[in-house]
Amino acid sequence: MSKPVPRDAKGAFVRAATSFRKFIQKGGEFPPEKGRYRIYVSYACPWAHRTLIIRKLKGLEDFIGVTVVSPRMGAEGWPFASVDAFPGADIDPHNGSKHVKDLYSRAEPDYGGRNSVPVLWDTKNKTIVNNESSEIIRTLNFEFNDLLPADKATLDFYPESLRKDIDEVNDWVYSTVNNGVYRCGFASTQEAYKDAVTILFASLDRVEKMLTGKDFIVGDTLTEADVRLFVTVIRFDLVYVGHFKCNLRTIRDGYPEIERWMRRLYWTNDAFSSTTNFEHIKTHYYWSHDSLNPTRVVPVGPNPHIRPV
Repeated sequence: MSKPVPRDAKGAFVRAATSFRKFIQKGGEFPPEKGRYRIYVSYACPWAHRTLIIRKLKGLEDFIGVTVVSPRMGAEGWPFASVDAFPGADIDPHNGSKHVKDLYSRAEPDYGGRNSVPVLWDTKNKTIVNNESSEIIRTLNFEFNDLLPADKATLDFYPESLRKDIDEVNDWVYSTVNNGVYRCGFASTQEAYKDAVTILFASLDRVEKMLTGKDFIVGDTLTEADVRLFVTVIRFDLVYVGHFKCNLRTIRDGYPEIERWMRRLYWTNDAFSSTTNFEHIKTHYYWSHDSLNPTRVVPVGPNPHIRPV
């Protein structure tokens, strides 16, 4: 979001496509190896959050390193701690980069696209493998299984028997919920905003019905569909209700089944709670989007950030 917000002729937000789409594969250009790869992330970014959750679920902490940027994204994009020593941010241990954009320039000197996170980085060849979160989480789910102990290798968050259902849910959740909150927040006309917010809450109503009496969004097991939905829902009351004007209802007061599902994941699974940093989330949205919040005042609430089970 350090570049001008892309919108269509009606003022609706249009998300740009990611650019680096190679893969870690056995026998390929980027083979799975312990310690070779690193993921550059922001705790604030929901797309990066997906990769942190799957990495933790699969037990890949000793196999793939993580570097966290500061949540205060400015004119130069995402900064490392060497530029902005925000609590919880890291320096770049491999390249000495000041900003995430330096990684993109190193990988492709003439690169002119978005300097987004997550970035899956090859420390051996000093280049970006992939910056599309949906593909990175599939890589983490499958490609390191031969190196993992059996209890982690057998975990599959995209099981073949549920793939059709997962793909269908992912498709509409992405367009209307994950990206839907951004379409509300970055709409520049009343018409575009109204269209986006109406679609968003219709989809949340749909999710509420799907989760009634269930612990998971697809089938009776944890899948990537839960991960992809969680990263938006956990941010909803915190930032999207106020900052992005998604205020028809809150999760905690308007969607009891979604809240029950979210709280259960957060409080009973360390992969969800340990990768969620509420201060980074709030600071990023309210500080970085100065076109929406020129004062950069960060709200204290909601209190609590998430209610106990």
